[in-house]
Amino acid sequence: MYREVFFDLETKKLFGDVDEGNPSLLGASIVSLWERTLNKNLEEVDGALNSFWESDFEQMWKVFQNADRIIGFNSIGFDSQVLKPYVNFPFEKLPHFDIMGKFKDAVGHRISLDALTKETLGREKTDVGINAVYYYQKGDAKSLAKLKKYCENDVIITKDLYDFILKNGYVLYKDKWNTPRKVELDFSYPKKETEESQIGLF
Repeated sequence: MYREVFFDLETKKLFGDVDEGNPSLLGASIVSLWERTLNKNLEEVDGALNSFWESDFEQMWKVFQNADRIIGFNSIGFDSQVLKPYVNFPFEKLPHFDIMGKFKDAVGHRISLDALTKETLGREKTDVGINAVYYYQKGDAKSLAKLKKYCENDVIITKDLYDFILKNGYVLYKDKWNTPRKVELDFSYPKKETEESQIGLF
């Protein structure tokens, strides 16, 4: 059994609002998580979507700490950095798994989540990040509901992209010449030595 957590967050500010290009200065308005259990065949046997506003962040750290894999998109370079001011433990040492980082390692350049999901899943993101900041800054109930929905939709589409790659071993995209491409990615878990195999060594 494996415990996985997919996460995405939205920020209070844009990079243009802070003096340095430092994600930790942007502030997090909301974090959305999909927490699930996979069986030995890497099939989801239970899962739940939850969102946490800034005042509720303390409730979510245990979810991250109990995960075998923490999955996001550009999450090591961005989302984890945004959360740094909020944590009092080495969050960066948890088992992070960055889909965008895996793609970059294989292809040599970065890519947007939208670019991958459009070609691989035939779906696009429901909104853009800049609007999420505006929703937070407006602060009324309708705007905050849009903010929450947008963040949760990003988590769901990230999960669906990950599951496609986990099952099929590849992802589709278009290169800078707009040519369709396919790149193989291995998202399987490393084989665990069983107790029986260890005993067999003696």
